[in-house]
Amino acid sequence: MRLHLLEVEAFGPYARREMVDFDALGADGLFLLHGDTGAGKTTLLDAIAFALFGVVPGARGDAKRLRCDLAASEQHTEVVLELTVQGQRLRIVRSPEYERPKKRGAGVTTQQARVSLTWVGAPPAGLPPDGLIRIDEVARTVERLLGMTAAQFFQVVLLPQGEFARFLRSDTTEREKLLERLFGTERFSDVERWFADLRTERGRMLEKRQAEVRELLARYAQEAQQDPPEDGRVEWVDTVLAEVAARAQSVQTQAAQALSATKTADAALREAEEDVEKIRRVRTAHTRLAQIAEQADERAEWVEEIAVARRAAAVAPEAELLERRTAELGNAQAAEAERARDLAELGFDAAGLVVADLRERAGSLREEAGALAELAAEARQQQVDEQRRAERSKAVADTATKVTVLTEKLTKLPEQLTAARAAAASAAEAAAKLEGVGARVEELTALARAAEQLPATVARVERGETKLREAVDAHQAARQHRLDLRERRLEGMAAELASGLAEGAPCPVCGSADHPAPADHEVGLVDPAAERDAEEVEQQASSARQRVVSTLEEVKARADALRERLGGQTAESVAAELAAARSSLAGLTEQARHKDRLVRQVSELERQADELAEQRRQAEQAVTGATSEIRALDERLAERAQRLITGRGDFPDVPARRQHLLTVAGALDEAAETRTTVAGAETRLAEQRDLVEISLHAKGFATLEEMRAATRSDEQITKLEQGLAEADATAAGARELLAQPELFGISPDDSVEVAPKAEMAKAARARADAAYAEQQSVQAQHRELEKLASRMGKALAELAPVEEEYAELRALSEVVNGRGQNARKMSLRSYVLAARLEEVALAATARLRTMSQGRYSFVHSDAAGARGTRGGLGLDVLDDYSGAIRPAKTLSGGESFLASLSLALGLADVVAGETGGALLDTLFVDEGFGTLDAETLDVVMNILDELRAGGRVVGLVSHVEELRQRIPTRLRVRKARAGSTVEVSVA
Repeated sequence: MRLHLLEVEAFGPYARREMVDFDALGADGLFLLHGDTGAGKTTLLDAIAFALFGVVPGARGDAKRLRCDLAASEQHTEVVLELTVQGQRLRIVRSPEYERPKKRGAGVTTQQARVSLTWVGAPPAGLPPDGLIRIDEVARTVERLLGMTAAQFFQVVLLPQGEFARFLRSDTTEREKLLERLFGTERFSDVERWFADLRTERGRMLEKRQAEVRELLARYAQEAQQDPPEDGRVEWVDTVLAEVAARAQSVQTQAAQALSATKTADAALREAEEDVEKIRRVRTAHTRLAQIAEQADERAEWVEEIAVARRAAAVAPEAELLERRTAELGNAQAAEAERARDLAELGFDAAGLVVADLRERAGSLREEAGALAELAAEARQQQVDEQRRAERSKAVADTATKVTVLTEKLTKLPEQLTAARAAAASAAEAAAKLEGVGARVEELTALARAAEQLPATVARVERGETKLREAVDAHQAARQHRLDLRERRLEGMAAELASGLAEGAPCPVCGSADHPAPADHEVGLVDPAAERDAEEVEQQASSARQRVVSTLEEVKARADALRERLGGQTAESVAAELAAARSSLAGLTEQARHKDRLVRQVSELERQADELAEQRRQAEQAVTGATSEIRALDERLAERAQRLITGRGDFPDVPARRQHLLTVAGALDEAAETRTTVAGAETRLAEQRDLVEISLHAKGFATLEEMRAATRSDEQITKLEQGLAEADATAAGARELLAQPELFGISPDDSVEVAPKAEMAKAARARADAAYAEQQSVQAQHRELEKLASRMGKALAELAPVEEEYAELRALSEVVNGRGQNARKMSLRSYVLAARLEEVALAATARLRTMSQGRYSFVHSDAAGARGTRGGLGLDVLDDYSGAIRPAKTLSGGESFLASLSLALGLADVVAGETGGALLDTLFVDEGFGTLDAETLDVVMNILDELRAGGRVVGLVSHVEELRQRIPTRLRVRKARAGSTVEVSVA
């Protein structure tokens, strides 16, 4: 993978469109990315990651704020990346999701994320020639071409030294998380989870089976009414079952014997009860015959009474009809008298008039009332019109008052509306100025902080320069001391060798055993250990000098930035401007706060004015219409009044006169009807009297009163007849009962004792019931125990293989998850990661030994952790000087940088080989160079030179000043209030 071009717009701190030409930067194979803190160096790396995968690494990706806050509203946030992967050049254009102001109206809207991938040249086989625009399709294509995921890309291409330094010092769990991300061991995690889930599932199944056995055993003990054995022996079940079976056989025999005794006692009791019943029946028959003989005279009187009642019943209907005819005549005569009184009350005298006269007079009155019907309708309309005129007159008065009130309100509104519009305009003007004044306050606040920081920063510069002079002097003194010692040692090297010669021993220089003239020394020899101590002191002094130089450069850059930001202003002038700006901001804020309320007030007043004008217009129209209607009503009322006066006569109004005529006509009709009814009733009553006289003589009754005295109701006659029938039936039944053969020879005076035999039968039945109940209980218990024993045997047979399978699965699950018989406490995932880490350690050792001049190498350990914790991911360093294996935590700052850089490069090689990804022709190394001394920096630069061999491009991200002198090709990021910019410098 080789990068060619990167363009960013409205992305991170870059407000305008910035372009980075990687072909120009990578012409030498190595370039430096530097700039002020917060300028946006890392954002360029984020832009590369975002263009490829749509995400940025680390915590920056969680914030999801990729759009530049300084960008104009019409600008689009966009990242463009051109690169070559597997010989195919492609161009990716990607925009994130962000909120932008609406093009119409107020508020914001969401700009959706989008991406496009186009080919520069012919597309790969199987892909569309026009490119891709779907986010998921672009993601799959990029991952397939690169051969790695976003997490692997962040580790392999964007080498974060700080994260690998933490990796060196982290524990097993943290290392495991990083390696999982890189090597994609999720499938092994799935295997571990599969084993754990299967173990849990089978454990629940085993617990369910065991619970079933326990429940069956508890139910068996409850049914047997015994406590189960504590050792859970199954033989106890068979023993209890045999005991209950023997008991069931015993109680069955006892129940049969008790049943036989009960049958014998019941037979004796039934025989005694049958004898008692025969005596009772004989006694009852004799008693009934004696009672019937005593009631013979009374039954004769019942027969006579029934015969007379039947003759009276034949005359009763005619007598009842006579009574109804008499009542009809009385009612008709009362109605006739009442109609005469009604006519008298209406002022009409009907005396001497026959029925025909009454009906004729009623017809004449109805004709007269019909003539008044139309005039009555006009009288009712006259009342309606008078009521309508009164309502219209009141409405005119009310509406006129309303017009006056509305006119007064409309007179006051223009002045209020003018004042409200002026206040709203002032508030809107304040709101328009508010943003500019607020920005000015923020700018002055930042300047005030810069003015406060400048004196302290200048003082730090002065202290740093003093400390640098001291560090330079110390370094030069240490260097001079080491050179002096080395010069003295070289001068005394012959004497040092001669001091080690022995008689007869070969010379270490020439090999001769003869030493004719060994050299002598006039001054003391230099101890090699002293020389090594001097070299170490010089290295420490050099490191201290370098750290002071780096710190001083940073402080100077900070002071220059503060002076540039202030532009010659003093703290006092900035504070005065800030106070004035804040005061102006407070006033404008307070004034603008009422803007919405004032605008609503203006709208409300305008709406009120329109509504009041419309209401006044409608009221005036209503007054005009009501006045016209009143004049028309007055004309109609006057014209109709004269006709109504003539038609009412002596009555209050025409309807009253018409109603009177109709009432009199109705009363005359009713009087004629009642006279007709009276005549008919008198005729029917005379006819009925004659019929009653004939019926009485025919049935043997002298008078009507005699007939009524002999009359009986149907219920009474039926009761007498039933009494006679019952007496005859009772006598016949008694004689039939005494004639039965089974009662021959039985006297009413005989007696039999039943109570003793009943007591004996009851006692025998009780004993049989108890024996039967016990038999049923024991047999039911035996059946239930047999059923439970069968189920328990089946459950135990099914439980055994489940327990064996679960024991095997649990042991295997514990081994897979790093527990149990796993001596190294390594899970399957950790085992795989340990193998990958061992490969990384081997690849990184080659880099580390070169960078540390052969002193350090990585050592991988798969031993278990302390106190039984999981192991397998241990990573230490072997110190060749001492031969001891040391924890990575004991390395110094510079040594940690070398180790983490080696580890990152080694990991990049392993991951690239593991994933089968494309050749990584572009790498970025982030920070950490400030911890190296000059000699070690030379070694690291040589390693980086090796990385760029074969056309590879390496970008270094660093603040170190010395790198600017070593690397001529640089990409500088400058920050400013209007947004950051990039500047390419090529030697």
